[in-house]
Amino acid sequence: MSQLPVADTRVVRLYATGLIRQHRAPLTRMLSLYALAAMMALVPAWIIGRITNLATDHRLTSRTITYYVVGLLASSLAFAGLSFLARRRSYVLGETVFAQLREEFLESVLALPLVVVERAGTGDLLSRTTNDMEALSRTVRFAMPEWLVAVVQALVTLVAMVLVSPLASVASIVSLPILYFSTRYYLHYATPGYRRERMSYASMSGSVSETAEGARTVDAHRLGPRQAARIEGNIRESFYSEMYTLLMRLVWFPTIEIAFALAVATTLAWSGWLALHHSITIGAATTVTLYVVQINDPVDRIVSWLDELQIGQTSLARLVGVSVVRDDRPIEGREPSNETITMHDVRYAYREGHDVLNGVSLTIRPGERLAIVGPSGAGKSTIGRLLAGIDAPRSGTVTVGDVDLATMPLTILRRHVALVTQEHHIFLGTVRENLALAKPAASDDEIERALAAVDALEWVRALPDGLATELGTTGYPVTSAQAQQLALARLVLSDPHTLVLDEATALLDPRAARHLERSLSAVLEGRTVIAIAHRLHTAHDADRVCVVVDGLVAEIGTHDELVALDGEYASLWRSWRNEVPEPS
Repeated sequence: MSQLPVADTRVVRLYATGLIRQHRAPLTRMLSLYALAAMMALVPAWIIGRITNLATDHRLTSRTITYYVVGLLASSLAFAGLSFLARRRSYVLGETVFAQLREEFLESVLALPLVVVERAGTGDLLSRTTNDMEALSRTVRFAMPEWLVAVVQALVTLVAMVLVSPLASVASIVSLPILYFSTRYYLHYATPGYRRERMSYASMSGSVSETAEGARTVDAHRLGPRQAARIEGNIRESFYSEMYTLLMRLVWFPTIEIAFALAVATTLAWSGWLALHHSITIGAATTVTLYVVQINDPVDRIVSWLDELQIGQTSLARLVGVSVVRDDRPIEGREPSNETITMHDVRYAYREGHDVLNGVSLTIRPGERLAIVGPSGAGKSTIGRLLAGIDAPRSGTVTVGDVDLATMPLTILRRHVALVTQEHHIFLGTVRENLALAKPAASDDEIERALAAVDALEWVRALPDGLATELGTTGYPVTSAQAQQLALARLVLSDPHTLVLDEATALLDPRAARHLERSLSAVLEGRTVIAIAHRLHTAHDADRVCVVVDGLVAEIGTHDELVALDGEYASLWRSWRNEVPEPS
């Protein structure tokens, strides 16, 4: 099973640059406030230096001390006020950007071609939606603002140091080579480590979720030990990937702390030596040393948040990677001239070199009811997917009218062809909201008529709040059969011309399924219906029956013609009639 792509550094950089451009004004205001706050934070060290010089020269008076104390108090209040306003703006900006990221990611997910999602599996997408989105949330809300603030504070403090005494400030650069090379080494090896860590989360989530969803199958086929070993392997991979990144941090962080301590010690010794030789004043030596101590905090936050930024960058690359997947379908296109569906010499393979369809040719006339039958694995569902325009053939063509289904825009395609399978989903929301997905402007009368068409109106009216009853995991529980009826009601509301029903009544018992199909017949009058089913009463009622064997159309004709032919269909019919009563 393949995973969804991960965006490369260039794409992530372009995406981040675009975000910065969009939010340039609020970002500039936020950083300006933090710069002003950083300037206020420099005042105390400057005042201490001034007091030191005055005391050394025996010119310190009580009035001077009072002025400086007032200055300290004023700068502290200004720092607190500006920091509050700046932090508030940073949180608002962080929430705004994160909300945009979530919306854009959701749009990218919904725009993914169904084939891509199926091949990638739910684990990778689930991991990106949960783990990566959560990691990016921390980065956007906290790490990025704090990192930018630390950069501004470090630059402002550095400028202040140089302005006080360029000569004394030189000693602080002794730590720069250590910071530069250790950080470069860390970033070089940490980025692939974090990418491996995120991918291990995706594999682990996929294994756990698939095992939980298929618990009955796992138990029935005694696959427990195999699945347990698979999950244990995923956990082991996740453990080793986390140990790798942890080891990187264990080496990097102490190196950074040593560099900080070295910078303070060197600056103190150098500025003290300069003061003793009267190259600078004692106050300047004191101020520069205090600034070096003070700059350690923002520099420490710069390198500390780099770790979180690495995680965020990796998560952003995985999220942006979803938007890299493009649907080959055009956005606009022309309407087909008629509703005739034609398959010509169609071949299709899920894996290269293993065709499941071997040259299928088929014409379905408008308003015709065609049943596709055959043994399991013959290719019936694959034909259904191709007729619904979900997959494109490896070779050959599938057209409606004179337009290729594979290149028809989805907005046009779904007005002509829709697929309903035995798989279904109930969304969080009311019954009305679940059905209105197919037709947002539908009235209650239209919704009730659609429910009546699939024999669901009676039990829906019996719900606590009728159409307003909440469904989904936190709402009223519905059975699989009821959920399938709602899916069919959506189909009735969407009103496409051609319907592809792939075991659409499989979850209903045979008697209920038969009754539902008869009820649907009146609603589907005049539409093209392609039914893929194992229950042969569907074939009995169809205009024509297409028998598929080993990826080829073995027989095609009416029920009576194929029974008289005494071939594949006749054999299937006799076998099935021995199990259920012949339909009346």
